[in-house]
Amino acid sequence: MSKPVILVTNDDGILAPGIRNLIEFVKPLGEIYVVAPNKAQSGMGHAVTINKPLRLEKISKDSEIPEYSCSGTPVDCVKIAVTQVLQKKPDLLVSGINHGSNSSVNVIYSGTMSAAIEGAMEGIPSIGFSLLDYSFHADFVSAKKHIIRIIKNVLNNGLPSGSCLNVNIPAVKENELKGIKVCRQARAKWNENFDHRKDPSGNDYYWLTGEFKLHENNKDTDEWALKNNYLSVVPVQYDFTAYNVIPEIKKWNFDA
Repeated sequence: MSKPVILVTNDDGILAPGIRNLIEFVKPLGEIYVVAPNKAQSGMGHAVTINKPLRLEKISKDSEIPEYSCSGTPVDCVKIAVTQVLQKKPDLLVSGINHGSNSSVNVIYSGTMSAAIEGAMEGIPSIGFSLLDYSFHADFVSAKKHIIRIIKNVLNNGLPSGSCLNVNIPAVKENELKGIKVCRQARAKWNENFDHRKDPSGNDYYWLTGEFKLHENNKDTDEWALKNNYLSVVPVQYDFTAYNVIPEIKKWNFDA
């Protein structure tokens, strides 16, 4: 039997330690292709490039694996990988491993997860992985066995149409990881502010700052799982419809 085709991408850039580790993890599991941004694209969400051309360059980090750097966003990478590089849908898409959390409301802003969501929109079983450590020297290997278990389960079982997985990993040693919890996204938000500064020429500029505020700590949430040293696995869908709100809105008088 032929090996499954696995597409690897991320938002931190093709040379980031997170994606280099993820490539090594999935190497034994299938026929690997890599298409990732040529520079960091964190916080890009589901942005696509529409006002300038995309550049795609083959690189040679690993002679066994075709790797391409793309000048666009993570979503651009998925689109161009499927249509131009593979010219077909892969059997699996894995995005990451992101440097930093994409739990709770962070999923909305995440380029890592937007790549996975784009995969889901294309009907590709997709997973986004994030480690709660922003350091260049973060330890990605400690969670290797858990990451591989999740990937193997998706390869064996697939995912329901329209969904993908958001996997976050606590930054602890291997012997401190308690396992995997399937859970929901915790309710939280960023209390944001702009630090107003002036450049040497006296011109104004602004630096976004913020404090993450958690509104709950229930045991069925990703934030609880991570604080208690579990990998959190949250099924995510791209259908944003608030179905429970539809009956209420239907009661409104639109003729007034």
